[in-house]
Amino acid sequence: MNLSFLRDRSFLRELLVIAIPISFQQLLSASLNMIDVIMVGQLGETAIAAMGLANQIFFVLILILFGTTSGMAIFTAQYWGKREIEPIRKVLGMSLIVSIFVASIFTLIALLIPETALGFYANDSEVIGLGSSYLRIVGFIYIPIAIATAYIAVLRSIQLIRMTVIATVAALVFKTVLGYGLIFGIAGLPALGVRGAAIGTAAGWTLELVLLLVLIYAQKTPLAANPLTFFSFDMSFFWRVLKTALPAVANELFWSLGITTYNAIYAHIGTDAIAAINVNATIEELGFVVFIGLGNACSVLVGNRIGAGQKDEAYEIVRRVVILGVFFALSAGAVIFLLRGAVVGLYELSPGGANNVRWLLTVMAGTLWIRMFNFSIFIGALRAGGDTRFALLMEICSIWLIGVPAAYVGAFVLHLPVYLVYLMVMLEELAKAFVSGWRYRSKRWIHDLVNPSNI
Repeated sequence: MNLSFLRDRSFLRELLVIAIPISFQQLLSASLNMIDVIMVGQLGETAIAAMGLANQIFFVLILILFGTTSGMAIFTAQYWGKREIEPIRKVLGMSLIVSIFVASIFTLIALLIPETALGFYANDSEVIGLGSSYLRIVGFIYIPIAIATAYIAVLRSIQLIRMTVIATVAALVFKTVLGYGLIFGIAGLPALGVRGAAIGTAAGWTLELVLLLVLIYAQKTPLAANPLTFFSFDMSFFWRVLKTALPAVANELFWSLGITTYNAIYAHIGTDAIAAINVNATIEELGFVVFIGLGNACSVLVGNRIGAGQKDEAYEIVRRVVILGVFFALSAGAVIFLLRGAVVGLYELSPGGANNVRWLLTVMAGTLWIRMFNFSIFIGALRAGGDTRFALLMEICSIWLIGVPAAYVGAFVLHLPVYLVYLMVMLEELAKAFVSGWRYRSKRWIHDLVNPSNI
């Protein structure tokens, strides 16, 4: 294994300038999300399960938005490599249109039929009732979140990371402080429990969008233009962008539906099982902090290199990031394994729930490196290189032909505990690692989308 790149200071500097702010942003997000779960966790396993299941609706939305915006950001990253600004603004306009449309559908679901939506995941009427009260509040901010997500994706692709960090960090701190006051009735505020957490979340994400727009125009970024100009694109350009982005959207849709199907299966094992899964998810999010930064930085650098015609360098960047990511994942896995007992002590869990959390963390710690390998290839190579159709096919097959059947068999045929069902689901990641590694080595994922001679 060639590790000489560790002496390449210019590469490491360029990578870390993007990766560190994104990782910091993700670290704070994951930390405060864990604090939210800990706060709600003081209300009991039912409250944890209710908020966790309500957030599954948001989870599906945010992944579809990520697919939309990151799929279109393939173009903005490559155009930034050519230093062309006008096409970047037009792609942002397209991203806003599609994102707002998708968010509007989820808003209607959250406001009008939350019980029906949550009924897919659980049959506990108390969990569904609490979750619906949460969903009716946060549903109001799905459209602002969609707008912010579109802007953040483009800002990252043109390497303007700092302002996204400032806006998101301020929003997260604000939502956590307000949520704490409203959950427990601190400082004269009413004690609203789960609904208080929802109000804090809604207020925080609204603040994020406001701050983001203020910073974009105050600092005169390339996006600080008359918003009407964002929508002055011709339909042929729109369809060309959409043709590449739609597989990414479908990818995130099928993946998110797969993940929510897993959670529905976990929930039907028992309330203590889904509560344990939600606790594990908060730690998992913390474990992925560094990897999300590295993967997104890799995506930006690869897109920029392809746009500049430097395909061999794009290939090499992915190799380097995969090596770094796997090393960090092994280290993070060891830390998570050693801190299992301390994590369990943070929550008010039944003995069965505590045992589930302990074993879930063990499985997650041991498989984190495989998931990091897949994430690096998927985000840093396949999607950044415009290989969205292959990525879609790989994702659908791995989840729906391996992961979901494995979860179903484990839960309903073999009647295994939730942590062993979770382990069976990891067969999907193992299969995906072989396929994604083969695709990366083939170099067939590299597609130049913005240079006329290659379109």
